[in-house]
Amino acid sequence: MTTPLGSAVQFLKDFGLFDVVLPFLLVFSIIFAILEKTKILGTEKVDSEELPRRTLNTMVSFVVGMLTIAANEAVNTINQALPNIVLLVIMIISFLMLVGVFYKQGDFNFKETHKGWIIGFSIAILILIILIFLNSIYITDGTMSWLDVIIDEIIGPELGSPIGAAIVFLIVVIIGIIFVTKGKGGEEH
Repeated sequence: MTTPLGSAVQFLKDFGLFDVVLPFLLVFSIIFAILEKTKILGTEKVDSEELPRRTLNTMVSFVVGMLTIAANEAVNTINQALPNIVLLVIMIISFLMLVGVFYKQGDFNFKETHKGWIIGFSIAILILIILIFLNSIYITDGTMSWLDVIIDEIIGPELGSPIGAAIVFLIVVIIGIIFVTKGKGGEEH
């Protein structure tokens, strides 16, 4: 038995909210914000103030949004990748909350006290986002994602085997040992 709220969500899905309206609004908003921030399409003087060309930015954002929803593969990629990216954001926030438990109020200034960790986390997040999108983009027959192709064709099918997993684990452990045993200024202890 379906609930009224479940029926409403199904109605919105059938209506095209998740496949047309929301992807369009997302792409339109992101492109518009980038164009407004960068002023790449020029500025106009209004009351002795330089403002971005809002009408031109709106039109370009509208066209890019419409072209995106016209490409079914792009919408499928957005619909598959974004929930995983949101999950990644939730994991990061959960981690920061757990770390923050060990600090007094006002003490947890991660940016100032742990600059190296910020760079490491930023690189790890970038890699994870790339992997999420590679896993969301399917090749033409729709059975394999680009990430599957990369793992199978370039790295090799043996990475998925226990031996391949053990090799990856050993590489991670060795990098961790080097990081932990490295002293200040790059000198070994």
